[in-house]
Amino acid sequence: MQKKKIAVLGGAISGCGSAILAAQKGFEVFLSDAGRIADKYRQMLESHDIPYEEGGHTPELILDASEVVKSPGIPDTAPMVQLIREKGIPVISEIEFAGRYIDGAKTVCITGSNGKTTTTSLIYAIMRDAGVNVALGGNIGESFALSAARGGYDMYVLEISSFQLDGMYDFRADVAVLMNITPDHLDRYDHCFQNYVDSKMRITRNQGAGCSFVYSADDEVIAAELARCSGGMSRLPFTLAKADGAPGAGMGENGVFIAKAGGRSVEIDTSKMQLKGPHNTYNAMAAALAALAAGIDEHSIRESIYRFAPVEHRLEPVCEIDGVVWINDSKATNVDSVKYALQSMTRPTVWIAGGTDKGNDYQPLKELAAAKVHTLVCMGVDNRKLVESFTGVVPAVVDTSSLDQAMKAARAAARSGDAVLLSPACASFDLFKNYEHRGQMFKQWLAQQQNDDGPNG
Repeated sequence: MQKKKIAVLGGAISGCGSAILAAQKGFEVFLSDAGRIADKYRQMLESHDIPYEEGGHTPELILDASEVVKSPGIPDTAPMVQLIREKGIPVISEIEFAGRYIDGAKTVCITGSNGKTTTTSLIYAIMRDAGVNVALGGNIGESFALSAARGGYDMYVLEISSFQLDGMYDFRADVAVLMNITPDHLDRYDHCFQNYVDSKMRITRNQGAGCSFVYSADDEVIAAELARCSGGMSRLPFTLAKADGAPGAGMGENGVFIAKAGGRSVEIDTSKMQLKGPHNTYNAMAAALAALAAGIDEHSIRESIYRFAPVEHRLEPVCEIDGVVWINDSKATNVDSVKYALQSMTRPTVWIAGGTDKGNDYQPLKELAAAKVHTLVCMGVDNRKLVESFTGVVPAVVDTSSLDQAMKAARAAARSGDAVLLSPACASFDLFKNYEHRGQMFKQWLAQQQNDDGPNG
């Protein structure tokens, strides 16, 4: 009998993991990437004897597949994807594919426009600290498919992007967490916000009795969509309003929040958390509810939340130079993330923003910028929209076209007692490989300055 063939589009972490899992499960596999495959992924494919191509797609090597696993970075408008769909071949995400092979393990799946990486990392830390045999994957950590290929896990904690949700059909999250829904990636959704909303709401797809849905009760978009969640899952809202004793999370007295799920509760004193700011209270609430729903002990949840430190590239304090604190918030690739960042600023701020605009509306940031920012440094190939949006809103706007120019301009503008905040509101692809690369280059530039300045600099 001829093997069923799986074609994989994209040769980075998601596609490589999917190809390895498919090969392990006995499929004939072929991987195709329109660009160059990084050396580490090429080596992984070759070590598993998986045939691949790079630098373009060969249709006849792909269109005989019975199913195609598409990496999340490839849009549905890509010509090869359209050709596959015209042939009637199912196109699925790595999440859908890997979910078939987790041998009864439970899944905690987190999505949202903002906060999902911190929340996912916190939930994973809680599980790990509690002794659960847990994997971290999806949009962070390692490939979900590669973890499934390794096997042996009892729990998977997965950050899931809207792009990954779009290719999810039969997969079910045992615990689904929806942090918020604000405009993002509209360039991938025909510049229609409702299309993006529909994508995010897929996190509840196939949920029923025995499942839990953790969500923000303070998010108006989610509130308007709740009627569409017809499954019999347990609903666990979180809010900064006063706790009412029902399942979910709300505020008690003196900065303490109370989370209740599955007949158990945990109280968290936010003053003892290393994660600061109202956005991190939301993150901790969601994590506490998800952990309770997954059966984790209350004491373990509390201690893990208190120990947890901020995630790299998300409001990450890097250093202080000449009385100026430099903060790496490179992961803030949309307007709402920057809103959270500006709200958390307690010092006069030099704000570095810019990159590949994703259809941003900067109006929600103008009042905060006027109150918090004295200099905006625009960093990108084309900064016209940013410059036009904030000229007259903040006292000074500087236009730069490289990291080095932007950092020098920020250092010149910053005074002792200030903060310099890299919070771009845009994707990174005009000047950098991704947001991690942008954040790393930001930190490397600062490390070089400290080295050049010497110990007394």
